[in-house]
Amino acid sequence: MPVAYETELGRCYHGDARQVLAELPAESVDLVLTSPPYALRRKKRYGNADATDYKEWFLPFAAQIHRVLKPTGSFVFEIAPPWERGTGTRSLFLYELILELCRTFHLCQEFYWYNPARLPTPAEYVTVRRTRVKDAVHVVWWLSKTTNPRADNRRVLRPYSNSMARLFREGVRPALRPSRHRISASFERDHGGAIPPNLLEIPNTTSNDPYLHACKQAGLEPHPARFPEALPDFVIRLLTEPGDYVLDPFAGSNVTGYVAERLRRRWLACEQEIEYIKGSRYRFETIMESTAGNIAFVN
Repeated sequence: MPVAYETELGRCYHGDARQVLAELPAESVDLVLTSPPYALRRKKRYGNADATDYKEWFLPFAAQIHRVLKPTGSFVFEIAPPWERGTGTRSLFLYELILELCRTFHLCQEFYWYNPARLPTPAEYVTVRRTRVKDAVHVVWWLSKTTNPRADNRRVLRPYSNSMARLFREGVRPALRPSRHRISASFERDHGGAIPPNLLEIPNTTSNDPYLHACKQAGLEPHPARFPEALPDFVIRLLTEPGDYVLDPFAGSNVTGYVAERLRRRWLACEQEIEYIKGSRYRFETIMESTAGNIAFVN
């Protein structure tokens, strides 16, 4: 499989992800984090199977992902279910896919990515007929090979709220909530931050970042469906440690690899559209400048 470029910690391949996955050693990857092509009603340049065929298309990738994951590794992917053609109802293919995947994987938890800036969809039913509300939440599925995958929520703690900071200053008055949950003195313990919920509010509004500017300067078309960096940042920190291997088999503009490099994780990426690969290389220039490293542009 041809290597498109490599950095200090990672390597991006140009080609079909099934071939890259097949060539990787078994149990060699700590985290597979990706956003596969959606099952859309209209075909996109970056490739997408119809909802009726999606499960059969995706399962061969999933089998290889299961093989290459370490026993305590995780498989995390973000995907949105499409709407049934000509209706204001959801397709059930994604839930059928999850049930099929859980024949071999365990479902650890769902993360709900709320994008407050998302455009109103499905447009006909939200803005024309006015019979649906805006669809603004995607599910990010966390699967694993074992019921106890490696993870540590202390790596993704959030700043305490003002009320919690005041509680640390003033102390806790033991009380019984209406739910019958007892608030005790243990709540006074400062753990360095608050444990985040599985609802991730991350706007996807970037319109002029260095990646887009570099693509424009080079006359390259940017990938139209990009992760906001905060999403892979959260997942990578929660589920891996520096030096671990992160793999994205549907890399697109390679946000996963870029964030992994920034967090000092080793990474592998695969993308079949060479123009998206050429654009994704520009993501790493700022990292290389700050570390005096180099990007090897193989082709």
